[in-house]
Amino acid sequence: MTTKTPLLVFALLALAAGTAEAQTELTVYTGLEADLLDRYAQAFNKDHPDITINWVRDSFGVITAKLLAEKNNPQADVIWGIPASSLLLLKAEDMLEPYAPAGVETLDARFRDSAEPPSWVGMDVWESAICYNTVEGEKLGLTPPQAGRT
Repeated sequence: MTTKTPLLVFALLALAAGTAEAQTELTVYTGLEADLLDRYAQAFNKDHPDITINWVRDSFGVITAKLLAEKNNPQADVIWGIPASSLLLLKAEDMLEPYAPAGVETLDARFRDSAEPPSWVGMDVWESAICYNTVEGEKLGLTPPQAGRT
């Protein structure tokens, strides 16, 4: 055995140990509800057990402000679960990397960026509604809202 052999063995063991400990980590900024995140992580880790997700969860406004503040030094690997209004702002700031996931062509065009490849793709659609209490409105002499009227 030469004097280089122990050094070579040590170097290979160190490399193997470093590889065994190395695990991919993804930092995900999200506005999704906290109770959903564990379910998503479990489903993701079935196919990608070697990837650890580090969730940074906050309100949409806080996440958007954080992203804008980090524009020149991004900390997130993935942005997931923020509204289209935030994504439009980030796109205008040239902060999104375009990506076309498999099947993107089957999505309704209203729920994805129109660029090819898109800078963002929706995963949910939320609807807002205005509710009007007819009993209380009548008591107060108010005119009920009507569709199409602003």
